[in-house]
Amino acid sequence: MLRRVFRFALAALVVAGLVPVLAQTAQRPGTPVVSPTVRGAIASTPASIYFPERFDWQHKKAEEVGMDPARIAEAIKVSVDRENPASKDLNIALATSFGRGEPFDTPIGPVKPRGPASGVITRHGYIVAEWGEPNRVDMTFSVTKTFLTTVIGLAWQRGLIRDVNDYARDYMPPNVDLFEAPHNQKIKWDDLLRQTSDWSGTLWGKPDWADRPEGEPNQWVNRTLHEPGTHYKYNDVRVNVMALAALNVWRRPLPDVLRAEIMEPIGASSTWRWLGYDNAWVDIDGQKMQAVGGGGHWGGGMFINAYDMARFGYLTLRRGKWKERQLVSDRWIALALTPTPAQPGYGFMNFFNNRDGKLFPNGPRNAYAHLGNGTNMVYVDPDNDLVAVVRWIDNKATDEFVKRLLAAAKASG
Repeated sequence: MLRRVFRFALAALVVAGLVPVLAQTAQRPGTPVVSPTVRGAIASTPASIYFPERFDWQHKKAEEVGMDPARIAEAIKVSVDRENPASKDLNIALATSFGRGEPFDTPIGPVKPRGPASGVITRHGYIVAEWGEPNRVDMTFSVTKTFLTTVIGLAWQRGLIRDVNDYARDYMPPNVDLFEAPHNQKIKWDDLLRQTSDWSGTLWGKPDWADRPEGEPNQWVNRTLHEPGTHYKYNDVRVNVMALAALNVWRRPLPDVLRAEIMEPIGASSTWRWLGYDNAWVDIDGQKMQAVGGGGHWGGGMFINAYDMARFGYLTLRRGKWKERQLVSDRWIALALTPTPAQPGYGFMNFFNNRDGKLFPNGPRNAYAHLGNGTNMVYVDPDNDLVAVVRWIDNKATDEFVKRLLAAAKASG
């Protein structure tokens, strides 16, 4: 109890500005043919846009960026009071959530205990609040999918992938049979990116049907296959298929691509790690490479601190631009935010949009989030120029947090 009170008191001090500051390619030529119509102009931002340096992320008092510190404290209190009640031992948490209803539930990648409810709030790029242990490197589960999508976007920018409407099979080298089965031959990159591929098979010892199985057990193996692009199903086996396909396109370890093209330019720390499964090693051009995945369902995925998550969220808020460099094509960000016909609240993984108001009933329709189990949330709000990282909050409390955050923004704005 005393620890909870102390954490909240510390958060309030940070909001008030009394805690010391914590140290802390252009788009390819040509215009590809892309799937669904792109919408969404860049929201207005301050005339002089601030970007943090690697070891100097400037803080501002809430009042300096048009926010009410007392109401920010209320938002933080929601995060702390509504912390996910599951065990901080994530092996136990996984076994009693996903694993409880799944066969093949044994983790095959690294898992580590998590920290307390934590987070960072930025406005106009400046840190205005932080709480818990924002420097702690924790699993971020499906927020990893957003990094994976970005790496595929970089391949698209470079012309390694011509068009997201191309069949993934056409990009695979000989003897890689991810898409050779008759059903899987029809899968396009767009289907993989939107979790509508309905890919069928087994990868790294995990059958596709064993991930969040639906229906009766006697139906799992011989389930009805859906035409690619027509049926949405959140499924980490298929995400891992996309990651392996992307590795075959890049022919470089995906964490190396992410580090060089994104994390170094945005000034991220040296502490994040993108880890794969113990058995997920392949030979590419005579070199052993680990195929990373898109989450921590069976272990692995992105291990990262809240500040680095906030930097990445700020990159997507700025539509892929960091200082004078367009790291991620604005057109790719627009595509990623385009609703998926079979699941309008989802774009490319893991861009969850709020266009129908279902994700955040109290949030603006232009807001979106990168979400992962835990709950790990990177809330991005172009209308209010806000990015908030909230870690280990009960999923049912995310909208309440957003409600209090926006009240803080509007109270003095």
